[in-house]
Parts: sequence; C-alpha cells; structure tokens
Amino acid sequence: MSDHLKEFAASSNGDRWLLGREQDTGIAYVLHEANQPSGGTVTQIDIGTFLNRGPIAPEHYALLRLIGTLADEGTR
Repeated sequence: MSDHLKEFAASSNGDRWLLGREQDTGIAYVLHEANQPSGGTVTQIDIGTFLNRGPIAPEHYALLRLIGTLADEGTR
C-alpha cells in the first residue's frame, strides 16, 4: 500500500482526506475516506485529478497548504 499517510482535511460530516505515497513507486496520491452513512468507501485519487475536480472546496486548499509546507521543509 503506502509508506506514509498524512491527513490534511476532515469534514464535519466525517469524510477524511489523506496524502499518501506508494512505497514501491514513490508516487503521491489522495486517499478519500467517505463517512460511514455514505458507505465508508475509500478511494485513491491521482493528485492532479483531485485538484482539478470542481468546485474548489476546503480540502483542495488544505492539500495545497500541505504541499507548500513540504516545499518549505526542503529549503531549510
């Protein structure tokens, strides 16, 4: 599966979004965990696909903020 999962957003209805990275390939992705009333489905989404989904929602901004912090860490 992945070597790291980092939650970057959660909604008031229980949905969660996590940034993941495939252990073998190093490719990053978004993991969406739907809330239990919606079935609790877990979906892996390409980052580009996730960011291009409309309309722009708080979880999009949260992912962009997280990516920005990762870029900051690389310059220290």
